Order: sequence, then structure tokens, then C-alpha cells
Amino acid sequence: MASSRFRRYFRPSRLLFVLRRFLKNDQLILSVLSLVVGGMAGWAVVLFRKTIELVQLAAFGYGGERLLYHTAGFAWWHVVLTPALGGLVIGVFVYRFMPGRRPHGVAEVIEANALKGGRTSFTVGLKAAVVNAASIGVGASVGREGPAVHMGAALAGWTAKRLRLTRALSRTLLGCGVAAAVASSFNAPIAGALFASEVVIGHYALSAFAPIVIASVTGTVVSSIYFGSTPAFAVPEHLIASFLEFPAFAGLGIVAGLTALAFMWAVMAANRAAEKMPVAPWLRPAIGGAMVGAVAVFYPYVLGIGYGTTELVLAAGIPAALLIAVLAAKIAATAISIGFGFGGGVFSPSLVIGALLGSAYGMMATGIFPELSSGPEAYAIVGMGGVTAAVLGAPISTILIVFEMTGNYKLTIAVMVAVVVSSMITRGFHGGSFFLWQLERLGVDIKGGFETALLRGINLGQVMTRTNERVNRGAALEEVRKTLQESETGSLFVVRDDGTLYGAITLADLSEAAFDHDFDDLIKAGDVARTRPPTLAADDDLEAAMKMMRETGEHRIAVVEDRDSMFFLGCVHERDVIAAYNKALVEARREERDG
Repeated sequence: MASSRFRRYFRPSRLLFVLRRFLKNDQLILSVLSLVVGGMAGWAVVLFRKTIELVQLAAFGYGGERLLYHTAGFAWWHVVLTPALGGLVIGVFVYRFMPGRRPHGVAEVIEANALKGGRTSFTVGLKAAVVNAASIGVGASVGREGPAVHMGAALAGWTAKRLRLTRALSRTLLGCGVAAAVASSFNAPIAGALFASEVVIGHYALSAFAPIVIASVTGTVVSSIYFGSTPAFAVPEHLIASFLEFPAFAGLGIVAGLTALAFMWAVMAANRAAEKMPVAPWLRPAIGGAMVGAVAVFYPYVLGIGYGTTELVLAAGIPAALLIAVLAAKIAATAISIGFGFGGGVFSPSLVIGALLGSAYGMMATGIFPELSSGPEAYAIVGMGGVTAAVLGAPISTILIVFEMTGNYKLTIAVMVAVVVSSMITRGFHGGSFFLWQLERLGVDIKGGFETALLRGINLGQVMTRTNERVNRGAALEEVRKTLQESETGSLFVVRDDGTLYGAITLADLSEAAFDHDFDDLIKAGDVARTRPPTLAADDDLEAAMKMMRETGEHRIAVVEDRDSMFFLGCVHERDVIAAYNKALVEARREERDG
């Protein structure tokens, strides 16, 4: 009896009712929920990091972020086989249990916000965390921050679904989960809040930003309790030696933008190469793991998230001659890891690539103008910002991530210059971030948001009318006139003997022949028809129909089986499109309400 009363009182609808009763408005409700989600995301990141350490301990005998320092004594076969065998296990798991048979990350979170009302699957999030932790643990050259974002979003989506929140509240809560995950991963609360707003939510409205900040701070506090509050990298403060250096910082921005493009194109190339391989999809991560291991035999700097490598670069611990080689190796290893199906993010690899590039660039700048240079270490920090901002498509949050990870705010203007220049170059050549490219590869278009997604989800074959308002191309004018008079829309379609579409006729097309019966036996339908009328295929969606109606001014458009055969099926009217959209919208609202 007591347990049934407990379940009845704490059922989702009752909980939301209680919150609304005591907190009065949605903003206060979001503030409370953001605190809860921020705490859950923070502890989830802690658990995720400890899981990675356990996998590393089993694979390499060491668990931690500085794997580089512990690989020197490994036999070459150990370095090659560990990611290869790990990739085999990961490939089988992904193939059998992951939706789409692929790892999930930030791109899916952006899709959930734009097209799914902020709802993500908790089960999928848990599976993705397992895949990503295993990938990093066996040495794949990927980052942990992207997977953390997916975990935070999954927890937020689960909470929103349980409480049956509206779409607007669900999307904001999703941003809270993302912010807390980023903040607890980087120990960077400001950057976490801005990343969620800049990349996932897409705006800085105060109604969403306030709870996002609360979640970000909460996640940071939880992470700090376990891992401490010191910056990820302990580096001395660097000052800008001279304002004459700014052309050099802008030049680094150009090089960083081009390097980011090369990195993203390398991932695309690796992905295409993996798809073309004549092997089962679940074997691809194993092959990729062996390739990464082979690179790591010569350049162990590429293994794992790469914080040890970044630390060495910031301390000028890698010789100049080796920097470019390690840079190329890191790009190749990360491209192979992601392209061949390992789970993980691009945050950390981008930071490592940027640090390597910036340090090499700084050594050259120092060699040319030693008295005007801030030093290779300063350029490494600037390079971290330049490359990462270009890859993530998040200039504002990247600037703050770099500052909060290094604890160095003296290079603010220099980092901003490089970030702006690199972001402009990437946007000009690539058109968007790495995550948007991933969505494009999956055939997902987030432009237009949820409402547009509804339009794209309905094919014309579901809503078209199989009209009888049509005549054969050889029909006499008298038959055409009679059919037009009986038509509700004052128009009809003309088809050939084989049923393919020939044209369309309205009363206006008949002109004087509409009332002149002298030529009824001489003029045929094909003589007065408008050939090549606006046409849609049965597998086109409602968005395509609305676009064509807007561009042509037509209220009724012919529908054919496909554009090759042009076999006439029927037509779609503007009112049919609107009715189908409204029905889909009502069903989506009902599904959202019922959970």
C-alpha cells in the first residue's frame, strides 16, 4: 500500500505538477532541473574517466591521461596488437548493438536538439559511452570530451522524457547536460556554458543561458571534488613580447585554418577508404587499430587523448625536427581512428595538433625575429586555439577552453586573432564544422529545425490524390472543355497513351477555343496543353512540394512515379500539404506529451 502511494506521488506527471505548484514558473523549474542534470552529468564524466583508466590499465598496465610516458618499454607487437584487438571487440559491439552500426557523439546531440525536440536515448548514450571508453582505453587517437557531451545529453534527454517536458524545456535541459559535461571534462565552467549555447543550442537567450550556467558550474564542482580544480596543463604565464608580433599571430591563424581543413579532409578520406574496403564493417576498427598501432611504434605521441604530448609541447619538450613529423602522425592516427569506426571526439586531438603546429611555427618565428618573439610555448597555446576553433566551429568557447585549460589569460588578444582568422578560412573552404560534416555524411539536414524535419519526413506518395481530372493527349477539344467544367480546380492533366505525363491545361490555356465550338474535332488536348508542367516525384517530401508551389505559384502540382519514367500517378494540392503537416505536428505533440 505504501509503495503504491509512493509510486503514485512520484510519477512523472505528479513530479512536474509539484514543481509547477511550488516554483510557479518554468524558469525556476529549469533552474532546479539544471542543478540535478549538472550533478548527474558531472558524476557521469567522473565515472567515464575512471572507466577509461580501467581499460588502459588492462591494455597497457597504466591508467591515466599521460599514457605517452609509459609506452617506451613496450614491445612493438604490444603497441600494434592492443588497438587492433580492442578495435575488433569494439567493431563487433558497434555492429550488433549501436543504432546505425556506428559510434555516436556530438553530431547526434546537435541533431537531437535541432530535429528531435531535445530528446536523446539514454540506452544509446550508455552504449556509446562504453564504445568510447574502450576506444580511448586501447589507444585510439580520439578525445573523451565528445563522448562526455553525448552522455550529458543522454541524461538530460532521459530526465526530460521522464518528466514529459515540452520541446522548449527539453532543448534547454539538453544544453544543460552538454554544458556540465564539457565543464567537468575540461574543468572549464565558462567554456562549458558557451559551448552548449554556441554549438548545440545555437543562441544565447537568457532564458536558456541561466540554467545552462548553473549546470556548468555544478558539473565543474562535482569534477573538482574528485579530480581537483587545477588547470589541465601547468604552464608558466606568457606575455606578448611586442605588438609587432600580431602579423605573425594572424599568419599562424592562416596556417591553423589550413591545417584544420587538412585534418577534416583526412578524416573524410579515411572514412571513404574504410567504406570501400572489401571486408565486413565490424572488422574495420581492428584494421584501423593495427594501422594506428603501427604509427605509434615510431611515434608513441599519437596514442590516446594526447594530453601527455600537449604537456611536452607546452614545456618545449619535443625537438624542433620532430614536431612536424609528430604533427603529421597525429593527424593520420586520428583520421584513421575516427574514419575506421572507433568512438571518440575531436576536441583533444585538435588541441594536440594545434599545440604541435603552434610550437613549430613559433620556433621558426623565434629563429627569424628572436627579440620580437613570445617564444614557441606561447605560439603553441595560440595554435591550440586556432586549430580547435576551426575544427569545432566554436570560436568563442574554444578561446575560453584554451584559457581555462592552461590558466594563461595573458595571450587573450593573440589567441583571438588566430581563432578569428582560422575560423574564417575554414568557413570559407569547408562551410561548417566537423560535426555538421558528419551530419551531412549521414544525410541529416538540420536547417529549418524541427518543423522542417516534419515536412521532410512525409513523402508525397502518402498524401497525393489519384485524380480522374485528366485526359489523353489525343482527346478532342469538346472532351477537354467538358472535363474542365467539371473540375473543382479548373485544371486538368494531359497524359500520353502509355500513361506518362505530357502536360497540363487550364481554362486560360484554351483562350478563344473555350467558347468556339467550330474546331472541336480538329484541336486535340495535346495542341493546347502546356508541356513540361511543374512536376514532383512520389518519393519527394512535403518540403519539396511547398518550395515548388512557392516558386511556381501553382496550388496543384502533378505527381509522377519517378522523373525517369514520368508515369502519371496523381496530384498534390496545397491544402493536402498543409493538412498533412498539421496532422504530423499534432501527432508529434501528442508523442512528446505522452513520453
